[in-house]
Amino acid sequence: MVSSEFEVRRPVLVGDTADVYHQRTITILRNESMNPAVTMEFAPEKGGVLCGINEARALLYRILPESASEVWALGEGVKMDPNEVVLRVKAPYGSIGLYETAISGTLASSSGWATAARQCVDVAGETPVLAIGARNIHPNIAAEMDYASVQGGCVSCSTIQGARMANVTPAGNMPHALNLIIGEVVKAIEAFDRHMPQEVPRVALVDTFRDEAEDAVSAARSLRDHLRGVRLDTPPERGGVSPELVREVRARLDLAGFRHVEIMVSGGFTPDRIRQMVESGAPVDSFCVGYYIASASPIAFRSDIHEVDGRPMAKRGRIPGVTPNPRLDRVM
Repeated sequence: MVSSEFEVRRPVLVGDTADVYHQRTITILRNESMNPAVTMEFAPEKGGVLCGINEARALLYRILPESASEVWALGEGVKMDPNEVVLRVKAPYGSIGLYETAISGTLASSSGWATAARQCVDVAGETPVLAIGARNIHPNIAAEMDYASVQGGCVSCSTIQGARMANVTPAGNMPHALNLIIGEVVKAIEAFDRHMPQEVPRVALVDTFRDEAEDAVSAARSLRDHLRGVRLDTPPERGGVSPELVREVRARLDLAGFRHVEIMVSGGFTPDRIRQMVESGAPVDSFCVGYYIASASPIAFRSDIHEVDGRPMAKRGRIPGVTPNPRLDRVM
């Protein structure tokens, strides 16, 4: 069953997002009364975390005829090897040809984001990673990026739609705007506590006005057991979030009797910066990663026809006929 959360937009369905030569090919073949059955295979040029299969399936569900078509695929979020066939579609060319661009692009971008997320997650070890990169990408694809981040191992993401697609609860506490408008960190987290549902974790942002450790302790004294954690997002102009800063905030919270208060860090985190925190023993309870995931390069996918009306066929450099891959399961 394909999730209804994957919206297939009209420009994709009518072919407006396709390379124009696919549209022209469909026109030519239709006028020639040709619509052969083809086997088309999709494979990445390098390894990583496969993502986008479920979205591709949502598109295929809309466009393929119920009979005379088959879809074989790897599972969402699994490790994929270079040149491994991750998706195989057998269908009349008139049904699939126009969508080669969309399927390849979906797999390329989504797998790139998921792979970047996995790099962060692997380095973080047991410490959770949250995806907060929506502000670094076009809003039309922010949810897809967040979904891919969760498939790559992030425990949650910041957009409502992305979290809904990934079947997780969206993560996010408070922005600097709330602190700046209210004018004081403690008053801001108290307002948060008054108006947010109880299931929303209370996490105070403590780098806006004063010393981070001082505001962390003040917020904890105000909310006490209601405070789940504090977030450090100190900008580079003030030295950024360092292992030393995290250790000081932890020590001062502990000395004040607030050992239950967790420390979340954000602000330009990459696998290298996460590794620095982990190797230094900094007591971080969760990492927030934004730009690194959002800016990940797509993993290029190639799509090739390997059969035409059951006859092995391929361009030079490719092997004609179906490419064996015992990991593929029939999904449609």
